[in-house]
Amino acid sequence: MTGPEWPTPRKRTRAQRQGAWAEQRALRLLLASGWQLLDRNWRCRWGEIDLVMAKTDRLLLVEVKARQQLGADGGGRGALGWRKRQRLERAWDCWLAAHPGWSQAPVEQVAALVPLPPAREPVLWIRIGS
Repeated sequence: MTGPEWPTPRKRTRAQRQGAWAEQRALRLLLASGWQLLDRNWRCRWGEIDLVMAKTDRLLLVEVKARQQLGADGGGRGALGWRKRQRLERAWDCWLAAHPGWSQAPVEQVAALVPLPPAREPVLWIRIGS
């Protein structure tokens, strides 16, 4: 008799591993600056919010982009176009609906452009909304 069939874990792609590494780097920097993690990779029908952070009744919505130095898309800026920003706004509205206690908190939306190794540049933080 054989045991239950367990799903075979999917191997993560290189891009997924790099994205997870970049997200962890951004998270460590924010935690070291006094931010508290509320949600990570929060999903709804409109998309995903990489990091939702809080600090003294303020919220920070973080979109993380991992890039090799300065690529053709400006180090990640090209991935923050109108459509992406619209999806983030909709996902943010869903997050707030699911967490009504935060609905009155001031919020800032930023992108963390994280250079991948071997690049040694610092993380670039860009305000992208609210």
